Amino acid sequence: MITGVWKGKINRQKVEIKLIQKGDSLTGTSYYYESAGHYRRYSIKGYFDPVSNEAVWWDDQLLDEKSGKISVSTPGKMPLLSRADFNCPGDGSMMLDGKAARKENESGPKGEVHLDKEEQADFEDEWDYIIDTYTTGGNDPELIDSIEGLGRQPLAEPVAITEEPQKPVPVIPIPKPAPEKPEPLIPGPGEVKTTAAKPASIEEKFNSRQKLFIKEIPVAGDSVELRFFDNAEIDGDSISLFLNDKLLFQHIRLTAVAYSIKLPVSELQDSNELVMVAENMGSIPPNTSYMVAIVNGQRQDAYLASTEGSSAMIRLVRK
Repeated sequence: MITGVWKGKINRQKVEIKLIQKGDSLTGTSYYYESAGHYRRYSIKGYFDPVSNEAVWWDDQLLDEKSGKISVSTPGKMPLLSRADFNCPGDGSMMLDGKAARKENESGPKGEVHLDKEEQADFEDEWDYIIDTYTTGGNDPELIDSIEGLGRQPLAEPVAITEEPQKPVPVIPIPKPAPEKPEPLIPGPGEVKTTAAKPASIEEKFNSRQKLFIKEIPVAGDSVELRFFDNAEIDGDSISLFLNDKLLFQHIRLTAVAYSIKLPVSELQDSNELVMVAENMGSIPPNTSYMVAIVNGQRQDAYLASTEGSSAMIRLVRK
């Protein structure tokens, strides 16, 4: 199976590739890196020929970029197109060997492709869940499409959603969960206890859906500001936010104007899970959101997608 984590070198650059097969097509992500803190990450597209066992993929959009304090190389500076033979020589080993060239000039100079399939990834992202569950439901085309939609726009060029909030955003204390009121088991005089099915509550949707890890964001200072926009056409998407399994906000309508909140860093734990749950799918599924986090004046971006079966999760880590 070609779906999985591949590590090695492309054009003499260290690389980790996550390939996901959907029919004859390939999608996923590529990390060209010098170290864990110095890399470029691309979304990738491609296809697989089961007759010739040739895999072809190319770096499609730049999703993330981090630079080390001291670096002597620029990994992933040029997006590449790779062609490789899928070989299984035995003993459980699998390899991709071939050639790579610049995406815009495949007829130009070529570099070597040498990748081995590995069990564990060094870089965590939203594709890990698909790879881990590929043979037990993770190969669902709709689920793959929802994850692939996270990279539809490069992070360096957000579209029509860059306007700043019109007024200062107050810091909102993180709410504590209210005690649940027990439901009476015995109806009162003259009452008839009905058993009509209720629509699933947002808490039930949160508990029943898979949480897909998208990105880790370090937080510091007094507060972190989060801004949420509709990532695609404005189609009536609304979301709820959960922080560390507690409902934080609900009925957030996504538009081209930011819905902004501020969280006090002092009330956060060392590691916090912020989960976006879709309340509806809008008129164009899936429910997609573009999130901007402002920490100490620094800006970080993430693309979030939520479906009837999955929610997007951001990890906020205090440094």
